[in-house]
Amino acid sequence: MNSSECGEGLLGLFPSFAEPGGIQLSGQLAWEGLNNPPSIGAQNGHSAIWHPYLFSYGSPLAQTKLFDNGDSVSATSKAGALISAMRIKWPVKVMLVWHLALLKLLPFFKNSEAKIALFLHGIEAWKRHDWLTRKLLRRVDLFITNSDYTWERFISVNPEYQTRTHITVHLGLSSETDSPSVKPESPEAALMIGRLNANEDYKGHNEMIVVWRRVIEKIPSAQLWIVGDGDLKEKLQSLASKTGIEGNIVFWGWVSESKKVDLIRKSNFMALPSRGEGFGLVYLEAMKEGRPCLVSTFDAGREVVNPPEAGLAVDTSNSDEMADAICRLFDQGSEWSKWSEQAKSRYQNNFTAKQFQSRLISALSTLR
Repeated sequence: MNSSECGEGLLGLFPSFAEPGGIQLSGQLAWEGLNNPPSIGAQNGHSAIWHPYLFSYGSPLAQTKLFDNGDSVSATSKAGALISAMRIKWPVKVMLVWHLALLKLLPFFKNSEAKIALFLHGIEAWKRHDWLTRKLLRRVDLFITNSDYTWERFISVNPEYQTRTHITVHLGLSSETDSPSVKPESPEAALMIGRLNANEDYKGHNEMIVVWRRVIEKIPSAQLWIVGDGDLKEKLQSLASKTGIEGNIVFWGWVSESKKVDLIRKSNFMALPSRGEGFGLVYLEAMKEGRPCLVSTFDAGREVVNPPEAGLAVDTSNSDEMADAICRLFDQGSEWSKWSEQAKSRYQNNFTAKQFQSRLISALSTLR
């Protein structure tokens, strides 16, 4: 899209796309959609033509193809971000802030009349914020969240924003697959994927390891595959050793994207019975390959997987319930085949990149 085809300006404030993580991945897809929106926005009757401007804060930009359309600035330090913001004179009517922490840059931009849309992803929003952030939150015209659950958690701690304009925009993945789903080969394996960081020790790893003894009593060959690295890994390995079942638990560490897809296809199901997921892109990665998911009853996993459509939800404090659900997901009978088919269909019908981009553009169009 060239500037002559564009209408009002839209400034996106994003964390660097060069860094790993779901927020960065979804931000990259969002920016791609804002750069190429005509066929997307038209689906919902919205005029979705903007001249896109990008402000990126964090690691140096690594994927220059994302910045061919529109103007962009990259800042790698706080001082650089502030100076760059004060120098910018882009004529924008809407500002999309992709992470709550970037809200503190707003006072340094000269677009005081621009309407503000803030995207809330999850745990970063579920707390009482400092006075400056609270003040800046009052400037937000549109709150966008990746799930209804994220919004509910946000307003439970910040009830003064309960009546503010809010739209849920479920995320999506860029990759699509036309290949048929195939049943996994032995050995039976449940797969967990995620950062193993001590400050994110809510994703269900401890509960899965503890309950695995009950699982192998019924399915002796069952393996738990844990993908990811971080300062929590040693603690989890120690827990596996203490339970005496370390032979049935494999820590893969960090793996490449191709290896991750290979493990998903070889596994029976994805297990991330978390207590604090704002969305969970890993569920989409599994569903895309026809793999059902084990989620908890406590967070947005239910919203994504919609149990029992594409898997099961469990109370992670109930070991018997967890063990029973895991064994059901290992049984490759008609129930598993139905889950597999429905998981893939749910992904294709709801969570592709274009569907996510369409939802985002429709939401932003309400500010015009």
